[in-house]
Amino acid sequence: MLTSLTEYAKMHGKSGDTVRRIAERGAFYSAHKIGRNWVVDSTEEYPVRKRSKKNNTQNFTATVVSLFSGCGGMDLGFIGGFEFLGTIYPKTGFDIIWANEINPAACKTYKQNIGEHIIHADIGNVLDDLPENADIVIGGFPCQDISINGKMLGIKGERSSLYTYIVKTVEKIAPKAFVAENVGGLLLKQNESSLNKILEDFNSLGYDISYQKYNAADYGVPQTRDRVFIVGTQKGMSKYAPPPLTHKNPITAKEAIGDLEELERNEEFSHIWSLANVSGEQGNRKLLADRPGYTIRAECHGNIQFHYSLPRRISMREAARIQSFPDTFIFPCKLRETERQIGNAVPPVLAWHVAEAVKKTIGEKSCEEKCV
Repeated sequence: MLTSLTEYAKMHGKSGDTVRRIAERGAFYSAHKIGRNWVVDSTEEYPVRKRSKKNNTQNFTATVVSLFSGCGGMDLGFIGGFEFLGTIYPKTGFDIIWANEINPAACKTYKQNIGEHIIHADIGNVLDDLPENADIVIGGFPCQDISINGKMLGIKGERSSLYTYIVKTVEKIAPKAFVAENVGGLLLKQNESSLNKILEDFNSLGYDISYQKYNAADYGVPQTRDRVFIVGTQKGMSKYAPPPLTHKNPITAKEAIGDLEELERNEEFSHIWSLANVSGEQGNRKLLADRPGYTIRAECHGNIQFHYSLPRRISMREAARIQSFPDTFIFPCKLRETERQIGNAVPPVLAWHVAEAVKKTIGEKSCEEKCV
């Protein structure tokens, strides 16, 4: 029996925009247009497109130590095994064996979604508890002093100097590779001395270092979020190559959250929003339906951007979508804390692509090994 894409989407608990995109790329056998409207056979199985594993190492496994883990955005990306807007991001083979976060609420969210292995403590107090060995060290060190929305203190600021704990961890564990993430502002002229000092410290470890700015929208995240990833690999390994861009046409705000427009407030689903009025300092932006969302901030004090068509600010679930968290990711905290966790997170989809690139690097033999 033919039915509209909207009804089909409801039957399968999907976004109408997601199902339309799938239909447009020809993934349905029965879908076709009648006039301007799409229809599909209601009995057809929902198609799921799995991304090809370019690094096809079926038996690949690697252990990971995670610092400054937050609620788990970067860790979820490195683990994989989740769905976002109709695309499956498969398990990567990475296993987080140790994680650390100082914020207790973020730890609560992490435990509910990622695992019980996270340690709630100041990283400076638990360095002696680190595992003796791990294949990878990852961490998004605090960015408030480097962000253009912060005080621009650079690494002289109390929080952004915490990158040194990633240096200490790599020095102690000697992993095959490490990944350090921070805001795109790290590459600004005014942060040049901070960047040079960070690179100097990482270079002192004896790793091959590369760094690059990524726009999350280029990788299937519905958000224009610039982030810098510093990747170090052991000498003699294959050079790290950034993941290729996947989305020439970015996912728009409406495509990402359009199906939530008629959904009533739902605290369990984190579909709750701030009632703050327009602020004189921040929070005046309004999403544009036909372009990706603006960068989700952590410290917006309730002044998160407004919905593109509704007379309210976006909800926490909408913010989570814009950050590429799957709907199955639960935030068991109140609005302000959830807002902070989402804004601080590395988008899981972007992290997944970086993880796959790291996996390819450490999974390949070095030139010397190949040529023996």
